[in-house]
Amino acid sequence: MTLKTVLVTGACGEIGQALVQELSKRGDYRIVTEDMMPLPETIKALSAEHVQGDLVYKVKTFYDYDFDIIFHLAASLSSKAEVATEEAHRINVEGTMHLLMLAAYRSEKYGKSVKFLFPSSIAAYGISNLDVKKSAGSVKEDEYNTPHTMYGCNKLYCEKLGMYYSRYYGQRHLDPDPPFMLDFRALRFPGLISAFTLPSGGTSDYGPEMLHAAAQGKPYSCFVREDTKISFMAMPDAIKSLLMLTDAPRQNLSHIIYNVAAFALTAGEFRDRALRAFPGEKITFNPNPRRQGIVDSWPEDVDDSLARKDWGWKPDYDEDAFFDQYFLPQIRKRYGM
Repeated sequence: MTLKTVLVTGACGEIGQALVQELSKRGDYRIVTEDMMPLPETIKALSAEHVQGDLVYKVKTFYDYDFDIIFHLAASLSSKAEVATEEAHRINVEGTMHLLMLAAYRSEKYGKSVKFLFPSSIAAYGISNLDVKKSAGSVKEDEYNTPHTMYGCNKLYCEKLGMYYSRYYGQRHLDPDPPFMLDFRALRFPGLISAFTLPSGGTSDYGPEMLHAAAQGKPYSCFVREDTKISFMAMPDAIKSLLMLTDAPRQNLSHIIYNVAAFALTAGEFRDRALRAFPGEKITFNPNPRRQGIVDSWPEDVDDSLARKDWGWKPDYDEDAFFDQYFLPQIRKRYGM
């Protein structure tokens, strides 16, 4: 059996670790990983080769690799990107562009379309105020594409770069379906929650942060208002959606960018779930104006009907299944409860 060669950038992140584990279970991939950090022990043995360092400077080393699929997960996330905007742009945009150029080059030179999977974000949306957010409801892919953050701007621009390199780069605009074009596909993820890795300080991490704190008997001060509402997804569903989109026949795809969704909760509802599981713990609300403003610009939920129609997307974990079957059992195990 010939193994497909896969590159996973940002392999040490929450999505990266979960994706490497799932790809390894499939057994038909040679997995090459990249990250600024050394691989954690949990996935070290699953990688055939790990390239450590800044992706912007390491991309040139990958031109000799025969990649079938690239999962480009490396990014500077929303909260950090607002503090170091120039560095975020360098990592998020320049790194993505260099990798897209590599994939486009290999697709054309070797006559084999490289699949390029890009995790975008609800940060690509930007809603002007809370009244509009409330009335907007579940937002479609082409609505409110006016991000308020550097991270959101980076993600939206990289979606456009993916479209460019897959559809229009070089002479491709002269042929409506060139034979060996780069196959770029992107998902706009909601807030993602893993039961196996600690929250990394992302803007949507207040939900898992309060649950981890409550499980340890620690007080938690939430950085958004109680009524703050956005969509969330269990990490296994994020990996499921990423691999479903990877496997979907190209002729089934009517779009390049797809929303995926699972459930939407307010911060207050997260608090109620935490206290139901860990009675007597102390959870308060002390909104941080900067981080609150970011979350307020994101939709309460997203419309994922295109993904459901084109490639059969459906999450395994709704709100109840997420807490009762996935997150709470694992977090209790983690803290010896």
